[in-house]
Amino acid sequence: MARHARSLRAAARSGCCLLVLALAACNDGSDFDTSQQIGPNPVLPEPNGPLLQDLKVATIVGWRDGQTPKVPASLKITAYAKDLSNPRTVHTLPNGDVLVVQARGPSGEPKVRPKDIIRGWIMSIAHGDTGTPKPSNIVTLLRDSDRDGQVDERHDLLRDLHSPFGLAWADDTLYVAATDAILAYPYALGANAITAQPRVLTPLPGGPINHHWTKDLALSPDGRFLYASVGSNSNITENGLEAEKGRAAIWQVDRQTGAARVLASGLRNPNGLMFHPQTGVLWAVINERDELGPNLVPDYLTSVQDSAFYGWPWSYYGNHVDVRVHPPRPDMVERAIAPDYALSSHVAALGMTFSTGSALPPEFANGAFVGEHGSWNRTAYNGYKVVYVPFENGRPSGKAQDVVTGFIEGDDAHGRPVGVGIDGTGALLVADDAGNRVWRVAAADGRVSPGPVGTDQVAPGRADLAPAGQQPAPPMHRASLTPSPTEVAPAVLPYGAGSGEKSPPPSH
Repeated sequence: MARHARSLRAAARSGCCLLVLALAACNDGSDFDTSQQIGPNPVLPEPNGPLLQDLKVATIVGWRDGQTPKVPASLKITAYAKDLSNPRTVHTLPNGDVLVVQARGPSGEPKVRPKDIIRGWIMSIAHGDTGTPKPSNIVTLLRDSDRDGQVDERHDLLRDLHSPFGLAWADDTLYVAATDAILAYPYALGANAITAQPRVLTPLPGGPINHHWTKDLALSPDGRFLYASVGSNSNITENGLEAEKGRAAIWQVDRQTGAARVLASGLRNPNGLMFHPQTGVLWAVINERDELGPNLVPDYLTSVQDSAFYGWPWSYYGNHVDVRVHPPRPDMVERAIAPDYALSSHVAALGMTFSTGSALPPEFANGAFVGEHGSWNRTAYNGYKVVYVPFENGRPSGKAQDVVTGFIEGDDAHGRPVGVGIDGTGALLVADDAGNRVWRVAAADGRVSPGPVGTDQVAPGRADLAPAGQQPAPPMHRASLTPSPTEVAPAVLPYGAGSGEKSPPPSH
């Protein structure tokens, strides 16, 4: 068995194709120019979905002492925090304190097909899971008291959470999106501990199948709503539509009552939720489907329109039909809208933040940073970097530029970027879940912002900053059933959403 495992790893690294435990050569599509898939009008080749799929998995080797990723000359990169355990997201509070979420996906998901076993094996390699893992599922506070770009204090606020990911803060309340619920904790700025038990603001779709477990959060500009991302429970509904209830969607949740509805659907795996600071429009990055070949389908950055349907599972990039999905739904294909901006296929975009109000140089001061975790299902690596998409008038306005690179060398990965954010001094932070660090990328000339700006940029009473189509807010619902994901909005959400029930007491 050990020899067989070594041969599989070698096959993965060499870029061969894997089905069950068989190895074979395949057309890798390596002559395709991936830059053709960056921007508003990506080139989409014909689907190439053989039974034997492309595979190339980088081995995680970590960072040597003093080694860092690479940045342009106008920037400087340093390690903001080390010795973490799978840091996934970063979130800056209004006082400049930074919260970092360390998390691992939930265990125990049933594996009913050979493909599920293979995927689990691939993910363990891609995340460097070897030996006895350090404790994770922690929310840690990092404090830079004198705003010199170095952490002076470090405190674990919450421990033993259920695969947390997204955070939001408002009115002395910290909201944590675990994999199965949004939890609300009393928390005053400046505190070094959370001792109170949370209430469940609203449950979220969780197990037993929990294919895409990361649940991100964003706070609306007027402070009234939370927005939560809920990824699909499969690649293309191979677990059945029943398993997709309330999934492949972004939820709108009333912060006071927990009542919820589906804001937008057809989004296979949305993350990186954030409102544009000037326009108040919600944006997100989306991981698209697999197994149509190495150059389909591009992951993307998009504004999120109220009541919109983005295609999954029946189509991609608007009306490009996925013939693998049965039964076909031409009516849903006709409703599908195309996203705003392609990022190229299989880059695994998991984090996004806007740079408006940062202290970064002018060439990076008005756009979006995107954390690209990196591919494993192509024969040539794609992603494994942080890119910058320039914006103008609240919209993408040019080609994405590589900003933080050097995560991968040959077949070895030092780390893999996930969440990105702006710290209390106006520098970019990058959560590196495989390198177990948070990196800080600042202007090389040392400039800092006049004062901290929190991730949640709330402007109370500014109704004009709410997303288009949400004035007045649509009816919210509390019923225990939900329609098929084909019903876009208003949709009734599952599992007693908005019940306000208490959660089991967690350990801290």
